[in-house]
Amino acid sequence: MNKAEILVIDDEAAIRKLLEITLQSNDYKVWLAETGKEGVLMAVNHPPELILLDIGLPDKSGHEILKELRTWFNKAIIILSVQNSEEDIVKALDNGATDYLTKPFRNAELLARIRSVIKRYQTNENCSVISCGNLQIDFGARTIKKNEELLKLTSTEYNLLALLMKNEGRVLTHQYVLKEIWGLSYQTETQYLRVFIGSLRKKIEDNPNQPKHIITESGVGYRFT
Repeated sequence: MNKAEILVIDDEAAIRKLLEITLQSNDYKVWLAETGKEGVLMAVNHPPELILLDIGLPDKSGHEILKELRTWFNKAIIILSVQNSEEDIVKALDNGATDYLTKPFRNAELLARIRSVIKRYQTNENCSVISCGNLQIDFGARTIKKNEELLKLTSTEYNLLALLMKNEGRVLTHQYVLKEIWGLSYQTETQYLRVFIGSLRKKIEDNPNQPKHIITESGVGYRFT
């Protein structure tokens, strides 16, 4: 078996069976739940490495289950849902979803995202130094290097870049970043965030006008890659 155990919370029997077959054939150990209550109980009794969570559950909204899980569960949660509106996606990401994939999904894409988020969470747990391409962050020393050269960043710039790098591959909404870096009272100051993102891009990107690290997700937020 793969070292990772995955909990699937989805009320559609056909989707649960598809995910069970797909994941087990790729050496993951799989747990299945068809209601939010059952899924939370399974997660509490046997915490998995990753949770695949549907939004449209019969007993509670997946958004409610996500918020409940995020009060204690600190590993990856990927949303699988037929709901693909920007509002639903932003709400899920704001509530702590690691990623969001709409149904119907391609098995290869789902498996790629699972590998990516599990690797990222395991790296963050085991290392105080993370490398992303030509960038390297040392959380203990609070330093950032580009091509082995130290970058001169302000405290706010460091905190912002550290948040992005720690969540590599995950879309962080404007509101989430503003809350984490500046506090609740700044959650509507998206222009304020754009200024700092622009400043960071000038320091870490080879071409700030065509960024390869800090990617804008239009209308939603930013993804570090």
